[in-house]
Amino acid sequence: MATMNISLPDRMKQWVEDRVQSGRYANASDYMRALVRSDQDYRERLARLQAAVTEGLESGVSSRTPDEIRAEALRELSDEV
Repeated sequence: MATMNISLPDRMKQWVEDRVQSGRYANASDYMRALVRSDQDYRERLARLQAAVTEGLESGVSSRTPDEIRAEALRELSDEV
């Protein structure tokens, strides 16, 4: 595992230490890894959302009514369960 040293203002350092003292994280490194994982997950979800928006914009105007689209979406959701 690689090592990285970071500098934090006193208030941020105290924040990290408080999170560790809460017992949820074993140490400051564990907390920082959790923050990085969270950011990675966020960026991946954001990229998928942007791709879906782009796909929707590029697909053009639908010939279906809003009720037809809603019914299809509900069918797809119930199939997933």
